[in-house]
Amino acid sequence: MKAIAFSHRRVEAHGTTKCGAESHVVYQFILDSLVIMKRGKYQEAFAEKLQRKVAPEARQLRKQAGDWLKQRRADAGLSQVDLAARLGLKYYTFISQVENGFSRVPTETMAAWATALGLEPAAFAKHLLLYYEPELYRLLFGTEK
Repeated sequence: MKAIAFSHRRVEAHGTTKCGAESHVVYQFILDSLVIMKRGKYQEAFAEKLQRKVAPEARQLRKQAGDWLKQRRADAGLSQVDLAARLGLKYYTFISQVENGFSRVPTETMAAWATALGLEPAAFAKHLLLYYEPELYRLLFGTEK
């Protein structure tokens, strides 16, 4: 009710009150604008709160993925330099960033990573999805691991 009263006063203050359909259109536009503004403000606050909560969890999951990848690399008997060379990377530091949870294996290179580590690409990608996109993993595969 307050938004409607506010909107009506605002229409009157600008001298644009009209009779009939035209005044209803202006009135509805202002009302809709206020609703959108309020919704936008709520969504921004919610997104900020969610970001603060999810960010540490996402970093932790990336670190767990990195630990898993580091173990797979060790199982394959490869150093970071060796893996970088097999992947055609100029520097091994990207391997280090991924293993330490500061970066992710890019989706478009997952098959190459899997092959370089001697793993089946689909199983490799599915396992990383568990860390990188846990909600998508749950939707696709349920809670199985």
